[in-house]
Amino acid sequence: MRSLNIGTEKAFQKIKHYCAYQERSHYEVKQKLYSFGLYKNEVEELLSRLIEENYLNEERFASAFAGGKFRMKQWGKVKIGYELKQKGVSPYNIKKALASIPEKDYEKTFEKLSAEKLKAVRSEKNVFIKKRKLQQYLLQKGFETGMISAFVNGLKSDT
Repeated sequence: MRSLNIGTEKAFQKIKHYCAYQERSHYEVKQKLYSFGLYKNEVEELLSRLIEENYLNEERFASAFAGGKFRMKQWGKVKIGYELKQKGVSPYNIKKALASIPEKDYEKTFEKLSAEKLKAVRSEKNVFIKKRKLQQYLLQKGFETGMISAFVNGLKSDT
């Protein structure tokens, strides 16, 4: 069931506010416009206007999203990339957003999270279970498999 059409001008005012409040993906904005009861041609026209007036910028959204998830939730690049892909962001903008995360900060965060998790599993006697728990945690946070393997394989048996 389609909701009541509020008209393109009123929808444009509402969606401008929606985009100004926080960076949005094209997909999110499209869904919001459809929720106003607009038709495909109206939605496409409003999307074009939002892009022209710089309310909507996929590259800016991707960078803001990647930076925010990395700083606030300490997600790895794999998880951030996956989430951006789910939001319909182009592969080019995903790559650019991930490249905007400072490598030094990324490595520091990885080391910090690894050290914290190692402390948390310290009581585990079996070294293989300890390494597995560490590996699973870092994978769940979205860090690269190679990075995790290098770290886990570098651990001493008595850690």
